[in-house]
Amino acid sequence: MPQAQQRSAWSSRLGFILASAGSAVGLGAIWKFPYMAGTNGGSIFMLPTIAFSLTIGLALLTAEMCMGRAARGGAGTAYLKLGGPLWRPVGLISVITGALVLGFYSVVGGWCAHYLIEALMGRATVTDPSTMRAAFEAFSSDPVQSVGAHVIFFTATAAVVLCGVEKGIERVGKVLMPLLFILMLVLIVRGLMLPGAMEGVKFLFRPDPEAFTGEALLNAMGFAFFSLSVGSGSMMNYGSYLSERVSVGPSTAWIVLLAVLASILGGLMIMPAVFAFGLAPDAGPGLTFATMPAVFGRMPFGDLFAVAFYACLFVAALTSSISILEMSAQHFVDRWGFSRRAAVLMVSSVLGVVGIFCALSFGPLADVKFFGRTLFELLDYATSNIGMPIGCLGLSAVSCFVAWRTTKTQLSANASWSPAMLTAFRFFAGVLAPIVILIVAAKGIGLI
Repeated sequence: MPQAQQRSAWSSRLGFILASAGSAVGLGAIWKFPYMAGTNGGSIFMLPTIAFSLTIGLALLTAEMCMGRAARGGAGTAYLKLGGPLWRPVGLISVITGALVLGFYSVVGGWCAHYLIEALMGRATVTDPSTMRAAFEAFSSDPVQSVGAHVIFFTATAAVVLCGVEKGIERVGKVLMPLLFILMLVLIVRGLMLPGAMEGVKFLFRPDPEAFTGEALLNAMGFAFFSLSVGSGSMMNYGSYLSERVSVGPSTAWIVLLAVLASILGGLMIMPAVFAFGLAPDAGPGLTFATMPAVFGRMPFGDLFAVAFYACLFVAALTSSISILEMSAQHFVDRWGFSRRAAVLMVSSVLGVVGIFCALSFGPLADVKFFGRTLFELLDYATSNIGMPIGCLGLSAVSCFVAWRTTKTQLSANASWSPAMLTAFRFFAGVLAPIVILIVAAKGIGLI
């Protein structure tokens, strides 16, 4: 397998943790988690999500990091090196899945860029959620505006990746991740000061057994796995840059803790304000782009807080998209010896065009359907319900059975793992994880 240049590496453990946490956090914490909690009973969704993330999710993500570092390559390399030729297709599926995710994810990132610009211009606050919902639909269906926003976001992503791992991704992660948490805390403090805000906190944290549903539990399983970016190849690629001097287990635990914390903060950033103003917590995906502007429209200095909120969204989207583009480009460097610059430019060009067609799915191409779905919906469905589950199942099988000795060596490097701890890890990542993944995948494709 050709190697055109010396492989990149993280300059510090902190840089690795912050960049990886940025990949895991993404829009899930701020956009998806609050509306998922709102539509699934609050604490009934939130508490199981935290439990799944800190157990099975942590074990599987640790296994992915181990595979990446052991192979010194992303999914396309690691499955071949550690599992053999029979597992190579799984690696390729993971790489393709990650690339396709970026194809439609950048469209949502473009929405974030658009609303940040609108907030900076003082046009992101309203008093009626239906007004903002109509404005969002008009924007997303406008081919010039939606494609332009996608191009702005994708250009920012490519610019960071072009600068490299240490000077680009790591440096940006060290700035953007602390900034994200600071902005979220500012918004949380302001929201909690509103009369009636504590009802939103109770909604998120007070257990309500009577509200429990199997649907909420299944949704929590799915969110816990896929919010950590497990199975898409990006985390395995980040693990391949990790020094042998760093202990994988504790570092990955920090990543998961930061991702879980970001989701909790995302809920606290939105739900108290929603309850304080008597708005519906179950507004679905429109909670962020339609309901929150109405919240800011009723707040003193609402324009300022709107800027902070949409800056959070933009930062979260950017840190996640960076990891996906890096993984996709690095595959061509590892597999075919491309220069880094050529790989980034080529992949960016192709996925940028895919993103344009996905953006047009809300406007001129809205009636163009594949299997009853627009291109945006098709890529979202295929990656979430087919590609990522295959990647997770392959990861579980190779790390815990086919190449268990290698995984055990990676876990034990610079750390003390007792036989009981290794057994527990193997049980969570190799036995429980596949069961949960199959259940979530079956739900996703409508079998249950």
